[in-house]
Amino acid sequence: MAELINNETLSLVLVAVFFILLYCWSSTSPITTKHSPPSPQKLPIIGNLHQIRSPRFPLHVSLHALSRLHGPLMLLHFGSVPVLVVSSAEGAQQIMKTHDLAFCSRPKSTIFTKLLYNSRDVATTPYGEYWRQVKSICVLNLLRSQRVRSYRSIREEETKAMIKKIMDAKGVVDLREMLMTLTNDVVSRVALGKSYYSDGGFKELTTEHTELLGSLYIGDYIPWLGWLSRVTGLDAKLDGVAKRFDDFLDVVIQEHMDSADQKVEDQKDFVDVLLDVQQQNSLGFHLDSIGLKGVILDMFVAGTDTTATLLEWAMAELIKHPKVMCKLQNEVRAVHRGEEDILTEDDLLDMPYLKAVIKETLRLHPPLPLIMPRISSQDVTINGYNIKANTQVIVNVWQIGKDPKSYDYEPEEFEPERVLNANSGITYKGSDFELIPFGAGRRVCPGIQFATAVYEIALANLVHKFDWTLPGGVRSEDLDMTETSGITTHKQDPLKVVAISYNSSA
Repeated sequence: MAELINNETLSLVLVAVFFILLYCWSSTSPITTKHSPPSPQKLPIIGNLHQIRSPRFPLHVSLHALSRLHGPLMLLHFGSVPVLVVSSAEGAQQIMKTHDLAFCSRPKSTIFTKLLYNSRDVATTPYGEYWRQVKSICVLNLLRSQRVRSYRSIREEETKAMIKKIMDAKGVVDLREMLMTLTNDVVSRVALGKSYYSDGGFKELTTEHTELLGSLYIGDYIPWLGWLSRVTGLDAKLDGVAKRFDDFLDVVIQEHMDSADQKVEDQKDFVDVLLDVQQQNSLGFHLDSIGLKGVILDMFVAGTDTTATLLEWAMAELIKHPKVMCKLQNEVRAVHRGEEDILTEDDLLDMPYLKAVIKETLRLHPPLPLIMPRISSQDVTINGYNIKANTQVIVNVWQIGKDPKSYDYEPEEFEPERVLNANSGITYKGSDFELIPFGAGRRVCPGIQFATAVYEIALANLVHKFDWTLPGGVRSEDLDMTETSGITTHKQDPLKVVAISYNSSA
């Protein structure tokens, strides 16, 4: 992944150098048209790409630096593509509520076309009848409250298995690997009926798929440079991973079709439910095999890496802030359990500090720091600025979560108490634009309830069962919190820790 991005970045640099002599020649007229949002100066051909593709900083950090100079509504040009960058809660509300219909479609992306069945999934498909139908299928059949609750035993069983692995581990524990196994096993069992992550081939495939989703496909922005993705090998990698995932899903679907008559309703996983929808055609809409696989793949893309990443950031923040860890442990350890037993979802109903820790982690470390891009379907005026049709829109939720206008007390600091006090009424489910890690409006993520259930049961048991230290005598306050680039923002170094079993009877 790093090699691909470095190759793409090198290509951009070479193009920039080639055209640098044109810079002085380029028009000296104002960079923006009348009433368009502020823009930084751009180069011919590549626009502002040279200002955001930094090997030193993740994209959301580069956009934050530019927005501090040009404002919370900023117009960039990625090659020939105009891109509106939104960095405030007010601007996000304009995009996702006031003018939601005008901005609820998705731009065409070669990456998504190749990896997500020609964007036949829920997250990346353009707005229209197909999106309405598959979104309805997900909301009514896969992610409704009753069905999410029905998978409670899977969440608890896999959490218990993770706790046992940590107890049995000797020495340093790679917590990232433990959390990735947990979330993949939960999603695999819920979506496909059994766990596949322990299979090294499938683990490698899902990791490569997620990494490629964050690649830059230069031809989408500078069409005549599309050949660079063939030269760097990106095209071949995309096609190879897509083919391997498609072959895997073909086998899974066939297995489910062969055993369709052997399952009762409460034993059905997502594939079973989707096959029922396909066969019954009850919505007056035929879900073909490509759409079915696209929806299944969405469950992995949206439910595994992002969930594990959020949990890793939460544990890193708790370890870095021992007082917060102690307060959370006092809350969860008020429920007494034997060594072999774990907290259940019933135990979590009255744990406000646990929920505050999760909310604060989502504020500082949204797994997707940039909301999935949107595109305007018509001309729109926002705060007096003219936004033209076919302008892409990026909402920097990472920056919004740190905005002093919304969080006036040390917004860069991890302080769950702020959630319990002044910001206690703010939720992360799309109604409060100061905190929108799952998006908002028509394109809000439909899996919020499913993800929250995994967050809560896993985090509660990790802090209930263990005390945590860093290996090698590293002090908690020295824990490196550097972020990586990519569609999901990971901690740069995997969180490796020493887990000390807590004796509740001592």
